[in-house]
Amino acid sequence: MLKQNLSQKLLQKLSPQQIQLMKMLQLPTIALEQRIKEEMEANPALEEGEEEEEEEETNKEDEEIINNEETGEEEKEEEMQVDKDEFTMDDYMDEEEGESYKLKVNNAGLDDERREIPVTSSIGLQEVLENQLGLKDLDDHHYQIALYLIGNIDDEGYLRRDLISVVDDIAFSQNIPTTEQELQEILQVIQRFDPPGVGARDLQECLLLQLQRKDQKSEIVQLAMKVVQTQMEEFSKKHYEKIEKKLDISEERLKEVINEILKLDPKPGNSSSDAQKNIQEVIPDFILTGSDGALDLSLNSRNQPELRVSKDYKQMLDEYSKAKDKPSKEASSFVRQKIESASWFIDAIKQRENTLMSTMRAILEYQFDYFIEGDEMKLKPMILKDIADRTGLDISTVSRVTNSKYVQTQFGTFPLKSFFSESLSTESGEEVSSKEVKKILQDNIAAEDKKKPLTDDALTNLLKQKGYNIARRTVAKYREMLDIPVARMRKEL
Repeated sequence: MLKQNLSQKLLQKLSPQQIQLMKMLQLPTIALEQRIKEEMEANPALEEGEEEEEEEETNKEDEEIINNEETGEEEKEEEMQVDKDEFTMDDYMDEEEGESYKLKVNNAGLDDERREIPVTSSIGLQEVLENQLGLKDLDDHHYQIALYLIGNIDDEGYLRRDLISVVDDIAFSQNIPTTEQELQEILQVIQRFDPPGVGARDLQECLLLQLQRKDQKSEIVQLAMKVVQTQMEEFSKKHYEKIEKKLDISEERLKEVINEILKLDPKPGNSSSDAQKNIQEVIPDFILTGSDGALDLSLNSRNQPELRVSKDYKQMLDEYSKAKDKPSKEASSFVRQKIESASWFIDAIKQRENTLMSTMRAILEYQFDYFIEGDEMKLKPMILKDIADRTGLDISTVSRVTNSKYVQTQFGTFPLKSFFSESLSTESGEEVSSKEVKKILQDNIAAEDKKKPLTDDALTNLLKQKGYNIARRTVAKYREMLDIPVARMRKEL
């Protein structure tokens, strides 16, 4: 049965402009440049260039030109038009010269910085192996199998698939019958390729392949192969005492063996130049310079073009608005929509700049001592709410601003997130940053005796002696955040 009732609800909805601004806030500099290009391609009413501030000066210049025109000038224009008809560039250039002739406009000044991106050409691991395969005397059947195996080797140089699975796959996809034994024989051929260790199924086989290429008469190499073959688990867990007992060797000799193993490459595929292709340059969003205790903050927008609403589209809107027919009204509606969209986009860019600058200024004021000296011990405990309270922005807005943004300082380029940290209390009741505790942990671990590295309990006691109230589990958490292994894995002979 249908019923009618009256209810009252309180809803909060974001306008399309607010949504657009929120999305643009979290974009770093490089992504923003791409976003501007996409918007300019999609909206013809948005174009590059500064807004024309005053049109009166241009009008005055036009009036002067008109007043200076005399009757004789019209005759000169006719003569010039005749000259244009009589003389052309084709009279002075043949076809070959015309094709190679280039007209280039360069608006850069002598003092402008010229930034060029170096482009490197490199070949990947797969191509390196295929080139070596071409030098082998193999029939077509074995060549196709070897080519398929190379295609299954990952970027680190490992074949991480079972050969029995490859047998089924190559029969199904390439219609090539083979056996596991035949694959093993061809894989051994590939494993003799460079870089040494390529084509291994696991780390143990990878290290053995590299040791097999060394001088087999060397006692150290023989012991190293024995350690990798029979004591791999103990070696990976650094149970050196067990290895000494089982192989009946001295600590000094084991140290030589371990040094020999550590010279090997656990990821031979990374030696290829293709491994460098994922390295990307960090482009700072803010640039901070300082001298004599003063700091100057600026937004890195040198590659961001000035935007304006197209003057042609404004004139087009005026013309269509005057007409009363239906096609003109539809065209007027379309043009108005594009103009409004362009204006919204320009406003969003300006609001983004203002929000970014106000947030970064608040961080700068909060961590002023750190930005002056560059000492991590000067970092104060700071959370998103602290900056939100200072700027009057919402915490989610501050989070969007600081996410994936970098600032360039005289001490280096850092992510904004690195300036935020939790607070810890000392015995005197003073609030200190967790960054300070992490720095102390790093310094103590760097200075420890590697034969007897500091355990988490020992690190906790050291911190408590310095007045930091901290639990052992917190020390372990900070150590893992610093990507520092446990004491046993840091042990050296």
